Amino acid sequence: MTLIKPFRALRPVAARAREVLAPPYDVLTSAEARERARGKPWSFLHVSKAEIDLPPNTDSYSDAVYAKAAENLQRMIAERVLQRDARAQYYAYRTIWQGRRQTGLACVAAIAGYENGRIRKHELTTPVKETDRVRQIEALNAQTGPVMMAYPHAPEIDTLLKRATERDPDVAVAADDVAHELWVIADAAPIDQLTRAFDAVGALYIADGHHRSARRARPRRGRAPPPVPRRRSAAPRRTTRRRRGSRRSRRT
Repeated sequence: MTLIKPFRALRPVAARAREVLAPPYDVLTSAEARERARGKPWSFLHVSKAEIDLPPNTDSYSDAVYAKAAENLQRMIAERVLQRDARAQYYAYRTIWQGRRQTGLACVAAIAGYENGRIRKHELTTPVKETDRVRQIEALNAQTGPVMMAYPHAPEIDTLLKRATERDPDVAVAADDVAHELWVIADAAPIDQLTRAFDAVGALYIADGHHRSARRARPRRGRAPPPVPRRRSAAPRRTTRRRRGSRRSRRT
């Protein structure tokens, strides 16, 4: 089994990408997300924080929220705002902020790699947050939260990504002073080269997304699900995300 594989992405059509673009679900409160998505029917916040489409006092862990997220995702597919690619591919993805570029690869990674230590973690996780993510993915029948991973020094991977991004991007949008660019890697030769190059590295390191990783591995470990999470009293939370170095791959 290879460490990573190409996949058929469900992604915004290029002309609608700007309308779909949204921050990660865990950097906004429900109130902030509701305000940000106002007047934006295709913002992905309607999927990742679907409580914004329910009464303000709705428990964000209630069954209704997961059901609404699934409904909103299916609506985006039905209206062809999101479309699934016909074949498995890799995707080079770049962000540019204040002149700094970060380039990575969107792929799927083996759960076996997480279990045998080739995909390494450095944070503990909580069962409550794991359960929330498990319920979300089961309701949607989709994995909507990529995991950011870093790879060690690997000149071959750097060269392959540089080669893939030499042409104009297939998608280019900007929001919040950040430019987002995406290149589809569809040819068999670079797909095979990238797969073999990542297999050659010793390990990948989770930089962000420990709960999203744990939720995918949990069913294989046979862990009984913890109690359904309930909303806790309001507490201060961080609403910004650190920006990291350029060598990374993304797990979806």
